[in-house]
Amino acid sequence: MRKPEHYRHKKILVLGLAKSGVSAASLLHKLGAFVTVNDKKPLSENPEAQGLLEQGIKVICGDHPIELLDEGFELIVKNPGIPYHNPMIVGALDREIPVITEVELAYQISEAPFIGITGTNGKTTTTTLIFEMLNEGNKQPLIAGNIGTVASGVAQKATSDNTIVIELSSFQLMGINTFRPKVAIITNLYDAHLDYHGTRDEYRDAKANITKYQLETDYLIVNGDQQELIDLAGKSAAKVLFFSTSKDLGEGAFIRDGWVMFNEERVVQLADIVLPGVHNLENILSSVAAAKLSGVSNEAIHRVLSTFKGVKHRLQYVGEKAGRRFYNDSKATNILATSKALAAFKEPIVLLAGGLDRGNSFDELIPSLQNVKAIITFGQTAGKLEEAAKQAGIKEIKRVDNVEKAVPVAFELSDQGDVILLSPACASWDQYKTFEVRGDIFIEAVHKL
Repeated sequence: MRKPEHYRHKKILVLGLAKSGVSAASLLHKLGAFVTVNDKKPLSENPEAQGLLEQGIKVICGDHPIELLDEGFELIVKNPGIPYHNPMIVGALDREIPVITEVELAYQISEAPFIGITGTNGKTTTTTLIFEMLNEGNKQPLIAGNIGTVASGVAQKATSDNTIVIELSSFQLMGINTFRPKVAIITNLYDAHLDYHGTRDEYRDAKANITKYQLETDYLIVNGDQQELIDLAGKSAAKVLFFSTSKDLGEGAFIRDGWVMFNEERVVQLADIVLPGVHNLENILSSVAAAKLSGVSNEAIHRVLSTFKGVKHRLQYVGEKAGRRFYNDSKATNILATSKALAAFKEPIVLLAGGLDRGNSFDELIPSLQNVKAIITFGQTAGKLEEAAKQAGIKEIKRVDNVEKAVPVAFELSDQGDVILLSPACASWDQYKTFEVRGDIFIEAVHKL
């Protein structure tokens, strides 16, 4: 681990805890900073804050007092989920206090280079695939970021022999000022998180930060089927490689005659890939490009793609009963993700959907419902989804209280050969703390069945 001296004796505020805040506060304390932690959760209900207090770190809990900013902080490390219109962040920027996220801190201490992955959809699958390919190729990868392992914690253990494969959200990328991945990937770009960013342009610019500090010796891998990303790549200093599911590029990653190609080299046959879904071809192509740039052999890539069945909660195969196959796609928290999941199957589908109401309609989902024979809805958006299902001509429409109750109803409405798919098209927060909790409940209900 590198130990940058510029944090020593610096007065730093860590705003918001969760895993990343705890890791950042502890790390900065080790680096000799004077750290104050501020978290909204009361201290009595906040074991993370209590643990930091025991380390000798100053902790202020219960609210975010704006007057705290008058204490002379030289830097703020904020939780990515705190928006920039938060009064504390607005106040800090007005006072010209720099604001970063924990990813920037991880980069500054890491001895290992980074492969960074961002985009609207496919980030986790792509990150996991690259990690598995590098691991199979004996490249000693570590996995980090928005995938559940805190970047600054991983970076403390990394050596120059490792490569950190990191999933990055737009929230995290807004808080960088030197972060420079050796290889950067933007999987795709669609409307998302506009409640946080305000505009599509701000969302795109946040994603573009992944290549902001790259040099001509670095690589940027982007979706060559999206003109917006082609234009974005033209502004990067890095060497650009495109991937495409529809065009024979000749260079980069693409499909030709039933093969995944990298430049003019055949890497793996499509027939040998077990991960379902046309949309996953994007993830596979970008992963292959990153793996090849990292020196992974075709044999190692083939071993991964011929066995990798998906990431948990992302079109995850759960099991089969009486000729019905069950898939958990709880991570599908928007219409686009559910549309892509539905397109992955040719069989009749019984769809389980619903969740947090963000004010949108589901008209955009209607064209994707043509193969859906029945829908079971739940959560705040149940009524809106039912209206979309009626417009799509679906005859069997049932509403239940939650995901657990949806599973046996779905089985009753299904026939041998059908797919039963949880792909909610909505966030989980109206009923469940996370999409992972929602998916785990689905899995448990399937096993009970």
